[in-house]
Amino acid sequence: MPRIVRLVLTVQAMYYLVTGVWPILHLASFEAVSGPKTDDWLVRMVALLVVVIGATLWTAVRRRTWTREVQVLAIGSALAFAAIDIRYAVAGRISPIYLADAGLELAFVALLLTYLAAPAEPS
Repeated sequence: MPRIVRLVLTVQAMYYLVTGVWPILHLASFEAVSGPKTDDWLVRMVALLVVVIGATLWTAVRRRTWTREVQVLAIGSALAFAAIDIRYAVAGRISPIYLADAGLELAFVALLLTYLAAPAEPS
């Protein structure tokens, strides 16, 4: 796994682990930053899924695994989070703070896609 990919996946994994664990440990502070939520159970379910994605990406970093499955998970999850963030923040359904998350998610995508589009390094 190239160093830049390892760095991006490490940051993405840690970001997902921290932001996933946060509402599970202290929902009140999470809502103070991200805005009030209607369904606490749904917040916790999404949070647990984010933790699983983060743990999977961290496992890939530790094993230096950059398979197609890891690429789809890293890029696909970032695109999914960004799409929801943008759609609902622009519509005013969720806090504008989610646009900052969308920017970070799109940065993950851009960096990972740039590496995928680059010519292969000689062996």
